[in-house]
Amino acid sequence: MNGPRVVLVGPMGVGKSTVGQLLAERLGVAYRDTDDDIVAESGRSIAEIFVDEGEDAFRAREKQAVRRALTEHDGVLALGGGSILDPDTRDLLAGQRVLYLAMDVEEAVKRTGLNAARPLLAVNPRKQWRELMEARRHLYEGVATAVVATDGRTPEEVSQAALDALELKQA
Repeated sequence: MNGPRVVLVGPMGVGKSTVGQLLAERLGVAYRDTDDDIVAESGRSIAEIFVDEGEDAFRAREKQAVRRALTEHDGVLALGGGSILDPDTRDLLAGQRVLYLAMDVEEAVKRTGLNAARPLLAVNPRKQWRELMEARRHLYEGVATAVVATDGRTPEEVSQAALDALELKQA
């Protein structure tokens, strides 16, 4: 299979970065995050891009970052929470080993801490997160090879569940 060993998808705050780094370590491969790629390329935070250019401009950058990472990276790849909104991106994920990290709203509120750096959760975070998930859950599930719930689990437990769900062997 070409491309990453594992692609992580899921909502903001679910732990894609933390679990992704643990998975990469356990699999003996590199870790990459498309949000980090966008920040490095633009020299600005995701929140700044949203404010300065708007969501559409950010999504265009994100689509390019995902396309590039899927062709260049062969380790563990984490995608931004909204990357699966793009139909072309969903098509690119077909045939990839995609892990959807899932969590419920109360866990999300705890983890994101109602953080102002999350531009899509700026007003009434609980309600907005719920609405985002209602719009996105079927998209996450649609691209996923496997789903692992993160609620009440440590990152180590989640990464072990991910290895088991994807039937991957540690390095």
